[in-house]
Amino acid sequence: MNRINKLFQEKDRGILSIYYTAGFPSVDDTLGIASYLEQAGADMIEIGIPFSDPIADGPTIQESNKAALDNGMTLELLFEQLTTLREKVSIPVILMGYINPVIQYGITRFCQSCRQIGIDGLILPDLPMQEYLTEYKGIFEEHGLKNVFLITPQTSEERIRTIDTYTDSFIYMVSSASTTGAKSSFGSVQDQYFARVNALNLDNPTLVGFGISNRTTFEQATRYSVGAIVGSAFIKLLSGSHNLEKDITRFVNDIKG
Repeated sequence: MNRINKLFQEKDRGILSIYYTAGFPSVDDTLGIASYLEQAGADMIEIGIPFSDPIADGPTIQESNKAALDNGMTLELLFEQLTTLREKVSIPVILMGYINPVIQYGITRFCQSCRQIGIDGLILPDLPMQEYLTEYKGIFEEHGLKNVFLITPQTSEERIRTIDTYTDSFIYMVSSASTTGAKSSFGSVQDQYFARVNALNLDNPTLVGFGISNRTTFEQATRYSVGAIVGSAFIKLLSGSHNLEKDITRFVNDIKG
């Protein structure tokens, strides 16, 4: 069974997924951060593939992408760094990024590399659903990779249900129609959106992302969803850390309480 499916089968509340950019803050930190996150109690990890034009991301993640690229991070190097991933990390690991670098690397080759190192799923926000269904679905499934779709407050019920039909892991519920970035709290608009999606009784679980930065936003998100994804707030922690292991442990503990 795919590790993502196993996680949601075993845990139906309070799942914490952490996103960070590969090759940041230092080029060789990628695998170490993943290991520290599991030790600290994170339930799932999303490793960002650095890209020069991350249009869905706010300034914090944009800056981490630029720093990682300046550090020399490439997909080739990322797969090389993660060769021993499954010797150190047992929780689900997802690669998140944009489709352009994946196409340049080669779709089949990319999926083969993911399988070899034990990647469980992919989040590619700019991969159109129809293109995925007609061109990539078979390749992803052949290599045991779950594709994660995103929804927003503007996504219609019809499309949400279509996404649910073609999902076999979880749905990424973007909290607002904005770029990524830490928020101190969610307003009534987000609460209504979370409740509306929850009321659809979808077959697949949802994780809330964009704006999760502390215990308060984590609790608000998980009131209606099985879990939440933290990105920008964690990147900020990494950028100022002088002791990654200690600071990551404290960060995860603060979020999960």
